[in-house]
Amino acid sequence: MADSSMRIDALIVDAADPERLAAFWSELLGRPVVGRMGPYVWLRRENGLGLGFQRTAEPKSSKNRMHFDVASPDPASEQQRVEMLGGRRLEQYAGGGFLVMADPEGNEFCIIPEGPFELDDEGRANYLG
Repeated sequence: MADSSMRIDALIVDAADPERLAAFWSELLGRPVVGRMGPYVWLRRENGLGLGFQRTAEPKSSKNRMHFDVASPDPASEQQRVEMLGGRRLEQYAGGGFLVMADPEGNEFCIIPEGPFELDDEGRANYLG
């Protein structure tokens, strides 16, 4: 495979209220809001990766085609924190073995353990820690 000079620079999340969504993710990830430009609100860049929220008029209409996995040593306690910040658990995915949550605008994300886990052929998690 040939080397490429391209890399992922930033992940952008469409949002009806980018300030609110940026505040949620800022608190959840411990990455402060560092900039605003036009329809964008930016969190502090970490490990070379930016995270921004772009104002859009279109509402979220279906399941995300891409989602974040956030790791934690204690996913259950993080679930409570997500809910206190305005997110919610998505019970329809409870059988999959992952803790699937939604941010205040309904964008899905998973809280995964920092420890090792395996996946079966259906993608269900089996935690080894």
